[in-house]
Amino acid sequence: MATRRTFLKTSATLFAGAALSNFVSAQQEKAPLIWGNMLNLGHNMWGDTPRAYTPPHSKMICEYPVWERLTNEMADAGLNLLLIDLGEGVQYESHPEIAIEGAWSVEKLRNELARLRKMGIEPIPKLNFSACHDFWLGDYARMLSTPKYYEVCADLIQEVCEIFDTPRFFHLGYDEETFGHQQTYDYIVIRQNELWWHDFLFFVKTVDAQNVRPWIWSDYCWHHWDEFAKRMPKHVLQSNWYYNTEWDPAKVNYLQAYLKLEKEGFDQIPTGSNWDNDANFGNLVKFCREHIDGPRLKGFLQTPWKSTTADSLEHHLNAIRFVKEAKNG
Repeated sequence: MATRRTFLKTSATLFAGAALSNFVSAQQEKAPLIWGNMLNLGHNMWGDTPRAYTPPHSKMICEYPVWERLTNEMADAGLNLLLIDLGEGVQYESHPEIAIEGAWSVEKLRNELARLRKMGIEPIPKLNFSACHDFWLGDYARMLSTPKYYEVCADLIQEVCEIFDTPRFFHLGYDEETFGHQQTYDYIVIRQNELWWHDFLFFVKTVDAQNVRPWIWSDYCWHHWDEFAKRMPKHVLQSNWYYNTEWDPAKVNYLQAYLKLEKEGFDQIPTGSNWDNDANFGNLVKFCREHIDGPRLKGFLQTPWKSTTADSLEHHLNAIRFVKEAKNG
């Protein structure tokens, strides 16, 4: 595997995935319903914010015994997909400068992916390229929308797809790129209008070129629905997320997004969380099963939003339990 890839080489292959919609139809339409959970390998997604997270880490905080326990619990509970938030937690061969102390080697990650697959868990990579959640990129996070930025991001996507042996999906994040979500940051950068779409479609085409399906958080549609419906490629897998307890779409714009995405024919993996209540995930599954047509409902994703550490173990175990209960309910 090459350890350096050039921007020009990557650019030449951006349109190689133009027929990806056919690939999606042929390979994924009959896949089992996804019952997924997300775990953090890296954790530097929130930059210099004092809100709900600690400052950026210079050493890995993911504890393997906790990771192993949780993935075993997932298998026992019948969950079949793990979304891995990689961030700075891997010693990428293309850009080793991104890794922090204790980051997993590529070999260790490959071994872990093999272990997960043997347990019936499909591992899916996530690198969040939202300008709100890309502190894991280090200095490159402050080179947004430059040739060097595109080069590095394309390198990482290509390498991660190789490590994961061409995964079914690649989660690009792309959530919360607003001033409101960054107002406590020391450094604020926001793409909007044509630049937002230019960069977003760059990432979509880069993933397409690997014969992998792009997957995103859908919250951009909350306040930009008309352009979202017009310009969002239909093969991009959508995860609208909702973590609260009110289930009347007439009262909640975030719930209306599930209905709008369904009406426009987007495939969805609705996403819930036990971030601040225990009832969300079960109610999310019930709501979405009632409002999303079967073929377009690809599954459900739980997002605990806690570090993979012993002090968050109970929270993670509860997250898995809620998925199991919804799956078997």
